[in-house]
Amino acid sequence: MLKRKNILDSQDLSIEEIEEIISLAQDIIKQPQEYADLCKGKLLATLFYEPSTRTRLSFEAAMLRLGGQVIGFSDSSSSSVKKGESLADTIQTVSCYADIIAMRHPNEGAPKYVANISKIPIINAGDGGHQHPTQTLADLLTIREARGSFEKLKIGVCGDLKFGRTVHSLIKTMSRYEGVEFVLISPKELKIPSYIKEQVLDKNEIKYMEVEKLEDVMEELDILYMTRVQKERFFNEADYVRLKDSYILDRNKLEKSKSNLAILHPLPRVNEISEDIDNDSRAWYFKQAKFGMYMRMALILKVLGVK
Repeated sequence: MLKRKNILDSQDLSIEEIEEIISLAQDIIKQPQEYADLCKGKLLATLFYEPSTRTRLSFEAAMLRLGGQVIGFSDSSSSSVKKGESLADTIQTVSCYADIIAMRHPNEGAPKYVANISKIPIINAGDGGHQHPTQTLADLLTIREARGSFEKLKIGVCGDLKFGRTVHSLIKTMSRYEGVEFVLISPKELKIPSYIKEQVLDKNEIKYMEVEKLEDVMEELDILYMTRVQKERFFNEADYVRLKDSYILDRNKLEKSKSNLAILHPLPRVNEISEDIDNDSRAWYFKQAKFGMYMRMALILKVLGVK
């Protein structure tokens, strides 16, 4: 079903397709040797117009572990973009060389624009503060592994809810499962955009509440999704400095939490999660990073139609 399909938005995937990808990722985890050569002769192009560590390396590691190869750039200043080449021309050129493109771009909607130009499938690896569908797939696999199900969970999302594309994608996707509730934890300046509330939460009759103090809701949560305050999204550095330490999760705040709470974070973290939590059984964020690689392996196989 996903062969040659562009993956631009988490909503591009049906529940059935998400379940297929998760099932395949879980099988890859169990027997990776069975998948080691399935993409031999295939090329992934990673075009990253914005800095990235986990997402770019995760895509590249995924393709290499499938036996394929990788081309691309991690900094547009080292490409012909610096000479003035348009995004459209870059995509048309790379389409001549590769079988699939993973692209990150600071402009919202850029992946959708190039999908109409590209001759090969485009996977959105993050566009501005808009969408990050493959991170959402990593989040879903982590939640499935941690809790066994997506239904009837109370999910706290904490930090930068205004610019956090991972948060927007996660809320959109998890809102499709039965009995899910959200607790939106942020300072007033970084509240979730009104269109997410109106077009996703309200439209789907999803229960949610907005609070400013993490401590007030800690004991209710099944999932806590922490995010950093993103300096690169601010126009005013003074606002960033004032808000950057709004939430710091430490052992004291965990005292009231459930024993099976799962703490997720798309990373990188700055100081919003204390390092003394890293070895706690409730800390899932580094496992989450590894699951991201397996999910991208599964997605590459599906989009390329490799059996």
